[in-house]
Amino acid sequence: MKNDRFNPSQAVVPRAQDAGPLQDSLGASEASIQSLLREGSSENTLAAYRSAIQYWAAWHQLRLGSPFLLPLPVNTVMQFIADHVEHVTNQGLAYDLPAEVDAALVAAKVKRKVGPFKLATVRHRLAVLSEAHETQDLPNPCRSRAVQTLLERVRSAYAKRGERPARKDALTKEPLEQLLATCDDSLIGLRDRALLLFAWASGGRRRSEVMRATMENTRRVPEGFLYTLGYSKTNQDGVERADSHKPVVGRAAAALEAWLTAAAITSGPLFRRVRRGGVIGEGLGAEAVRKIVQARAALAGLSGDYAAHSLRSGFVTEAGRQGLPLGETMAMTGHASVASVVSYHRAGAALSAKAGRLLERDSDINEAPVLDPAADSIGHD
Repeated sequence: MKNDRFNPSQAVVPRAQDAGPLQDSLGASEASIQSLLREGSSENTLAAYRSAIQYWAAWHQLRLGSPFLLPLPVNTVMQFIADHVEHVTNQGLAYDLPAEVDAALVAAKVKRKVGPFKLATVRHRLAVLSEAHETQDLPNPCRSRAVQTLLERVRSAYAKRGERPARKDALTKEPLEQLLATCDDSLIGLRDRALLLFAWASGGRRRSEVMRATMENTRRVPEGFLYTLGYSKTNQDGVERADSHKPVVGRAAAALEAWLTAAAITSGPLFRRVRRGGVIGEGLGAEAVRKIVQARAALAGLSGDYAAHSLRSGFVTEAGRQGLPLGETMAMTGHASVASVVSYHRAGAALSAKAGRLLERDSDINEAPVLDPAADSIGHD
């Protein structure tokens, strides 16, 4: 193809040429502005944004034969959706992306494998494109009635087919105990035990929040430790809040104390790399939480699909199982939206609900076996 020299690593969001008013009024260089934007975003957000823009650029060049320039017309966004989601045909489900373009995108390493995207991936790609337009104050095709209507129909079609978003299993108390049982008293075992308990027991911390935990923002108290969450996904301004302080007590506190003592950590990040010979290195990256969870799940012989978010969804699900009020649960997790946490909480509480046993006698209710809702796949936020 004529575009086989395309280099996705060079893809950036094309910007409006005239940035004069902003530069004239603020006297700020573009490099400074971009630096501030990067610093104010998490590494995961930046990586996801970069990946999405690279894909848009590659798809536009290979599919339409022209460079990716903003603003995009509405019909281009509509074509992108049709290329990446499945629709019903006489031969079954199909998508519009030509096979040769699909293969070229995989060869360019901007797509893992040929085939349609998951609906969640398409929505994320569109969200990034929308943000790119909004940031540059350009007409946003993603907000057009045509695109919004098509997305609504696509979501309904997928729902009618019984397709639900892929979700990680929740690490409720029982599977978490199995992970912890794989942690020995080596430095790595002490660290992993402390990390898992810290992340879970302090309210299901996000992996970025775990990595930002330091000796400076995690102080010892008579009950254990108190972790002050100065910045989070739902508090990006770092505003002091009553629920910014997360308790690390009981077993979680004991595990953290054992790790800090063994690793001789007195300042800086709590959780760090352990190099050969027991040398304590730099702080772990956010991706390390996922790897630790998955490695420990494999050692424990768990068959579910677990990742870093399993700690968060597991905490909320377990809170529902044990009857912890939703408000108290949210104060621990830091969720800003009830809608994003209530599904986990209700899933945990569902099998203990009296409403499900209205036909049974009281004695039957008392003797009924308690099932574990963690046997089902619980969601990803």
